[in-house]
Amino acid sequence: MTGHGHGSFNNDGLSLSVEIRTVNSRYAKVNVRCGEAYQVLEPQIEELVRKSIRRGTIQVNVKIDRKISANSISVNEEILQQYVSSIQKVTNDGAQVAVEHLLSLPGVIEESSDRKQSMEQDWPHIEETITNALAKLTEMRHAEGASMQVDLLNNCSAIENELNKIEDFAPEVAKQYQSRLLEKLNVMLQESGVEVDSNDVIKEVGIFADKSDISEEMVRLKTHIEQFRKVVDAEESQGRKLDFLTQEMFRETNTIGSKANDANIAQRVVEMKTIIERIREMVQNIE
Repeated sequence: MTGHGHGSFNNDGLSLSVEIRTVNSRYAKVNVRCGEAYQVLEPQIEELVRKSIRRGTIQVNVKIDRKISANSISVNEEILQQYVSSIQKVTNDGAQVAVEHLLSLPGVIEESSDRKQSMEQDWPHIEETITNALAKLTEMRHAEGASMQVDLLNNCSAIENELNKIEDFAPEVAKQYQSRLLEKLNVMLQESGVEVDSNDVIKEVGIFADKSDISEEMVRLKTHIEQFRKVVDAEESQGRKLDFLTQEMFRETNTIGSKANDANIAQRVVEMKTIIERIREMVQNIE
């Protein structure tokens, strides 16, 4: 589900800003952006986020501003000179390179042990700020989930409404087949004068009624809908279970359409499939 959360922290030496955004996705994918100096913390940040979010594409932006002393960083002059020499070889001896470009090259700026130690001291504040942002994100996602819950339950009721129409009409299918069969036989009898045993007609109608019987499929579909409602109303989110039940609902509906062999039932089946497809799109984004 989509959502947004923000957290911040400030003290005399450290300023933090965390922004977390999520968009719908069937799987969990976490992208973390930290300042270059704090990239080593990205695996910890991702692990922290995954504890709260199990589905969705999650973008985590962490901005960290730490006041540092002049003694906490140094320039590696040997590496810097090697860069300058290499650049001059591939250009010309008089080539000039901007200082800011040279300082951004890997290995030129070195951090002292004090700098690395401060990073470890900053982690509790970073963790707390991310946790606060996740809490706000979760609150927003819960609001969206409540709206989605209503929509899912309404769709279940819509499927049941179509299923009730099929249930009312299903007994007429065999009767209509018998009427059509008798009508065709009467025409054939008039044209050829051939006699047909009434038992054969009854047997043929019985075979058709057995093949087109959809009572078991309707019972199973009603059971899946009831299970779906219980999972939706449960305290814990169970997106994968809803996904499975949606597949089963579609399978039973498809079987009803193929077995019934009736235009009116087929029309109701098309409506049900459309509703189930809407449900499928929603539940794939539920944790």
